Amino acid sequence: MNATTPQPYLSIVIPFYNEEENVEEMHRRLKVVLDRFGRTYEIIYVDDGSQDRTYDRLRAIYERDTTVRVVKLRRNFGQTAGLQAGFDHAQGEVIISMDGDLQHDPEEIPQFLAKIDEGFDIVSGWRKERKDNALLRKFPSRVANRMMKRLVRVDIHDFGTTFKAYRRRVVQSIRLFGELHRFIPALISREGFKITEIPISNINRLKGKSKYGLSRVKRVFFDLITVKFMVSFIDRPLQIFGLLGATFGTAGLLIALILAAGFYFFSWNIKENLGNLILSVFLMILGVFFIMTGLLAEVISRIYFQTHHIRIYSIDRVDDRNAVREADGV
Repeated sequence: MNATTPQPYLSIVIPFYNEEENVEEMHRRLKVVLDRFGRTYEIIYVDDGSQDRTYDRLRAIYERDTTVRVVKLRRNFGQTAGLQAGFDHAQGEVIISMDGDLQHDPEEIPQFLAKIDEGFDIVSGWRKERKDNALLRKFPSRVANRMMKRLVRVDIHDFGTTFKAYRRRVVQSIRLFGELHRFIPALISREGFKITEIPISNINRLKGKSKYGLSRVKRVFFDLITVKFMVSFIDRPLQIFGLLGATFGTAGLLIALILAAGFYFFSWNIKENLGNLILSVFLMILGVFFIMTGLLAEVISRIYFQTHHIRIYSIDRVDDRNAVREADGV
């Protein structure tokens, strides 16, 4: 952003993957809303390694619309990486992320901004009346959302939707990987940011093919475990590993003490209790292992917090007029 270009108040970040049929209509609907907005804005489209003509259509939009920037990734890195790339290039005070498949209605953007104006740091969409496939989308989502609410104690109903608004300082405080974009409210809850949610419409996809399916359930499940660890133990991993180590070690020690008492006071036969003796030694070794793992994790977590600048994507090119001017020295 150079001296002649005003800092945008709002940044819209939308990743696309093989959405050539939806690009133009998405942009048209978005512009209708943003042109009524009355504040400066920018639109950042991220092409996440599409195999169709998505980038060509995004590039054509960029050529005719000065509010648009396009980030093209070298290959398909996934939605989380696409969002992170968009966040890294966003310059607005408020950042709104959306899907590019027209299942998010741009007309609802003012509702998100109204909540931001009330003082919230994150406004998350809530697909209160879902119209998705019951087996592939609704049931797995319901289970994941309930698990997340219990694990991280963030009182929102829908963690999975991409349609969210953030203050700039929120996205600057996190780095995403895996499928963690859906869990941003949980990830930043430990920072004390104010979070709320608003009901949004859940529009059926009209064009293109859905990228979601049961294959994501496994990844989401393991990401739930990751989020719980990051929210509760990322800066103190020894607490969970130390607890496990102490539990196993204590159990092994108690078994050993019982066996020792039996040998000395009740004339227990060592051969008859050899299995229990091996179990006690194994549990104590396992306890030491977990404690050592916790100490190692403590060291790794310190390194993580000090070297927090690793990207999860690779950029092929960026269509950005501001970057061109700065490179030319204008």
